[in-house]
Amino acid sequence: MSTQTSDSEEIVVLLHGIGRSSGSMKAVATDLADQGYAIFNVDYPSRSHSIAELAAWLHQQLLNQGASGFSKLHFVTHSMGGLLVRALVKQARPENLGRVVMLAPPNQGSEVADFLAENFLFQMIYGPAGQDLKTGNEAFGAVDFPLGVIAGTTSIDPISSFILTGPNDGKVTVENTKVEGMTDHLTLPVNHTFLMRNKTVLQQVTHFLATGSFDHVLNRAKTV
Repeated sequence: MSTQTSDSEEIVVLLHGIGRSSGSMKAVATDLADQGYAIFNVDYPSRSHSIAELAAWLHQQLLNQGASGFSKLHFVTHSMGGLLVRALVKQARPENLGRVVMLAPPNQGSEVADFLAENFLFQMIYGPAGQDLKTGNEAFGAVDFPLGVIAGTTSIDPISSFILTGPNDGKVTVENTKVEGMTDHLTLPVNHTFLMRNKTVLQQVTHFLATGSFDHVLNRAKTV
């Protein structure tokens, strides 16, 4: 867990995906720190607790870090980290909640988790939170905060992609990244595992935090 301070009145909390660490969000942390944001890059025990339990843990960490003292508290998340924010807002909504960018979030779950849910190794490796990633989980509800979602359309996992239906990033379909109430949605030719390092993704994250929307003109130029 690392914190990068600045004179900014705004802080960005970074949340990695299940089975990953804060190191996976290093490129995001560096880029946003260069933009002048204070950064709190969180390591959390993603495989040991349910998402609801992790949200309660995160709430305490934010209190310990003095996050409430900033004028705006933003989040940038990868994969399951997005569900952690939704659970946190439902349990203990920060009064200074700002904007949220979710990278490849399984907002409607993942068919990969459905397929593996009863598998002993999957249960052992991914723990209670792995079960929360199944489709049909309505525990977190619609969102009512400024939310931008970036979904990937490139897979480096042909086995998982065989399980998924429709465009996907190897872990989550584009459709299942969506959630009722989101502000903006963007698809990019990136894969689930490494999209946090992609230059265009980083540009779009910065744009949404600054303006509350993605730069769709830039996106069209990059994908033509």
